[in-house]
Amino acid sequence: MKIGKRIRELRKEKNITLENLSKKSGVALATLSRMENCKMPGTLKSHNKICKALNVSIAELYRELENESKTVESVPKEKRTEHFVHAKKATYELLITKTLNKKIMPLMMRLAVGGRTQKEQNPTGVEKFIYVITGTFNAQIGKTSYTLKRGDSLYFDASLSHEFTNKSNSGAEAICIISPPAL
Repeated sequence: MKIGKRIRELRKEKNITLENLSKKSGVALATLSRMENCKMPGTLKSHNKICKALNVSIAELYRELENESKTVESVPKEKRTEHFVHAKKATYELLITKTLNKKIMPLMMRLAVGGRTQKEQNPTGVEKFIYVITGTFNAQIGKTSYTLKRGDSLYFDASLSHEFTNKSNSGAEAICIISPPAL
C-alpha cells in the first residue's frame, strides 16, 4: 500500500474531510490531495502533522507499508540467468535476483573435476556458509584445510583467506550463502 492510500484510509476511518484534515494538520489541501492520489509521498514532517491531526501514531501510518515491503521471491531454475565463471572449472550461479537489495546472497557453486576457485578474502563483517550437495570439496580457510562431503556444511568469517578445490573424480556442487552480499 502506498502512503497516500494509507492516509486516505485512516482519514475516512475517522470521518474527516480532506479540507478538515488540512486545517487540523497545517498541511496544504493541494499537498494532501496529491499525497492521497499518490502523486507525491510527502515528507516525514507532513506525515507527523497528519498523524497528530488523525490522532494515530506514525507506526500506525507506516504499518501497512512495512508489511508490503517484506520480501518474497520465487525464482524458477529456468529463470535464473546470472552465471559467472569464478576461475577455471569453477562457476557460480546466483539463486536470486537483485542481490544488493537483500541481506544474503545465495549461490550454487560448481567445481568440475580438478576445479579450483580463486583465492578470496572479503572485507571484515562478511560471512559465508557452504552446504555440499554433491561431490567433495576441499576448503582452505586461512591456514586450515577442511574436506567437505555431501551433507557437510562450513560456516566461516569470509575476511579469512579462502579457496575451494575439487580433487575428486566427479563434479561437486554446493550452496554458498554470503552475508551481507559482497561484490
